[in-house]
Amino acid sequence: MKNKYIDLIDQTFEFPQDEFRVEEDELLFHDIPLLDIIKQYGTPLKITYLPKITSQIQRAKRLFNVAIAKIDYKGTYNYCYCTKSSHFSFVLDEALKNEVNLETSSAFDINIIEELYNQGKLDKDQFIICNGFKRPQYIENIARLVEGGFHNVIPIIDNIEEIDVLKSQVNSHCNVGIRIASEEEPMFDFYTSRLGIRYNNIIDFYKEKVMNDKRFSLKMLHFFINTGIKDTAYYWNELQKCVNIYCDLKKIAPTLNSLNIGGGFPIKNSLGFSYDYEYMAEEILAQIKEICNKQGVEEPNIFTEFGSFTVGEAGCILYSIIDQKRQNDRELWYMIDSSFITTLPDTWGIGQRFIMLPVNKWGNEYQRVFLGGLTCDSQDYYSAETHSNAVFLPKYNNSDDEPLYIGFFHTGAYQESLAGYGGIQHCLIPQPKHVILDKDENGEWTTKLFAKEQSHKSMLKILGY
Repeated sequence: MKNKYIDLIDQTFEFPQDEFRVEEDELLFHDIPLLDIIKQYGTPLKITYLPKITSQIQRAKRLFNVAIAKIDYKGTYNYCYCTKSSHFSFVLDEALKNEVNLETSSAFDINIIEELYNQGKLDKDQFIICNGFKRPQYIENIARLVEGGFHNVIPIIDNIEEIDVLKSQVNSHCNVGIRIASEEEPMFDFYTSRLGIRYNNIIDFYKEKVMNDKRFSLKMLHFFINTGIKDTAYYWNELQKCVNIYCDLKKIAPTLNSLNIGGGFPIKNSLGFSYDYEYMAEEILAQIKEICNKQGVEEPNIFTEFGSFTVGEAGCILYSIIDQKRQNDRELWYMIDSSFITTLPDTWGIGQRFIMLPVNKWGNEYQRVFLGGLTCDSQDYYSAETHSNAVFLPKYNNSDDEPLYIGFFHTGAYQESLAGYGGIQHCLIPQPKHVILDKDENGEWTTKLFAKEQSHKSMLKILGY
């Protein structure tokens, strides 16, 4: 009878996979034995595997450039990294090795841009796409970049009043973009995004506020779908509406030459994940090309803003199971040595599911369990996976010489910023250690401790003690 955990995975999925394989009942992540990392640093432990960032960027560039060649698309492809997905310096350093552009969301982002420039890690030719609702400090910082010679800064106008504040700050020539207020998916509580300018106001806005001001050139139309790029009727309908607006604008705005299809490619959240990236890249360009050709408009340069796609699959977090509790005849709890609310806020905030696998004991029998965090909050638990309304893990005994370790994978986007990295955590559960994994020139993996576990002193200082 095949009742071991490894049998469950083999019977359910195609396994091993690119980033996961098992040797001697232990999990390897990108060929790195995670148990060795745990023995060195302990748990809970956050990990960022830097080479995955590079491979994702190069993958997207390859996808779109192949599609451009295949359908003879006339525009160029430009990759932007959304800094809001992870602002850490090691993430930006790795991304910038791949000749990417950057997308910002708020005032302090601009300070990061300036610091990266001062360190020689980006130059004034790179595109800086400035999104978000812009408070005065954000616009002031954008203007400082423009006046400082960053000639490819493109503030994306999010509301009609923003352009007037920008005009009061900018004296040099400045490229701008306009964000479309796209319609949301049917399950949303509202019909239209709170961000951007309504479809039927865009032409008049350009004529009244931009067209006759010689300081400004309209370069980009920005289109963002909150739920990402998916092969759905909703997505294709919104894309077609956007391209039609682009064509209408292009006929009166000769400087317009770029279309930003913000909203990223999805990342793998299950061992059974399936998504045809090649088809989507080609179909997006084909639809844009077809509409532009029908309207007699030159095809735009394409910009994407990939945040989660860039950094999400580079991250994981490892826990120890420190106890098991039988609360009734059907519910067995495995207690982790941290908190989901503290370390993976998306799991309880929006019901996000990540790939969850044991690090060891793959040869043990499996059972259904609930995963519980350390806080006193009833929402601090994990009970289902993307492919199954349940969690299965190897059986173990509290008296075992080696505890059961588990990992949540592809957690590299947003979790630190949403949890308030380095701040006050729920029930004062500390932020875990953070380790960076990389490869040296010989292809050997290396580790570097980026941050120690948060101390009680840092928390007490924040709290005023």
